[in-house]
Amino acid sequence: MSIGGTDSTEGYLLDNARPEAGERFAAFAELFDLATFAHIQALGIRSGWHCWEVGAGSAAVPTWLADHVGATGQVLATDLDLSWLAADAPFQTRVHDVGADPAPDRLFDLVHARLVLVHVPARDQALATMVSALEPGGWLFVEDADPALQPLLCLDEFGPEQELANRIRRGFRTLMAGRGADLAFGRTLPRRLRDAGLIDIRADAYFPVTSPACAVLEAATVRQIRDQLVQADLATDAEIDLHLANVASGRLDLSTAPMICAAGRKPLA
Repeated sequence: MSIGGTDSTEGYLLDNARPEAGERFAAFAELFDLATFAHIQALGIRSGWHCWEVGAGSAAVPTWLADHVGATGQVLATDLDLSWLAADAPFQTRVHDVGADPAPDRLFDLVHARLVLVHVPARDQALATMVSALEPGGWLFVEDADPALQPLLCLDEFGPEQELANRIRRGFRTLMAGRGADLAFGRTLPRRLRDAGLIDIRADAYFPVTSPACAVLEAATVRQIRDQLVQADLATDAEIDLHLANVASGRLDLSTAPMICAAGRKPLA
C-alpha cells in the first residue's frame, strides 16, 4: 500500500518504489495470507462476486480473489503505486487514493483492505468510501495492525540484543506516528464498522511470535527506514548494523504487531 506525499513528515513511510518493498510483500504473504484467505472464505466468497482490493501493494491477494470469483466475477486492485501489479494479471488495476478519491463507479460484494487504514491520515473518509462501495449484503473486511497493543519486536527481552531490537522498533513507531499513522487503530475496527451502519460484525486478532518471515520483514523494513532513523536521532548507523547482524544470526525471536481482522455486512435494506 502506498500513500502520496513527498515531505519528510508526510506520506507513507515505506514507499513501494523501494526495492525492499518486494521483500516486505513476500514476508507479509507468508505471515498473513493464510489467515486472510480463511477469513474471506468464511464470508462466503464464490464465483461471480465482484471484489475491490484496496491498497493492494502486491498481486498475491487480488490473484487469489480472482481465482475464487472465476470468469463470471471481477476483481479490482487499487493503489497509488501499481509497480508490483502486473499489467497482464487476472484482475483489473487502477491508481486510486482511498483517502481522497471517490469510490469506483460500481458496487462490490467484497471490499478488502489489509494494512492500509492505519497509515491513512484521512482514515475516516477512506472507511466511508469503502462502505459506500458495498452492494446490499456485501462485506467489508479490514485488517489493520495495532502496534500500541503489542509494541515489542522481541517479547522476551532478556538481553542486549533484544533490548536493541525493541529500541529500534520504538523508533519505527515514532516515525510512523510522525507520518499520521494511528498506532492504536486496529482495536477500533469493530466499533467503526458498526458506527458505519454495518451489521453481523465479527473480529479477531493474530500475530506470529516468531517466524523466519518475521526476520525477513524486519531486515527489509529497517534497511528501508535506516536513513530516517538516523536523521531523527532514533538510532545510529552502528546500532542499525548491529541489529541487522543480530536479525541475520537467527538468534532473535521476532514478532509483529497484532493484526486485527474485522468484517461487517451492509444491510439488505
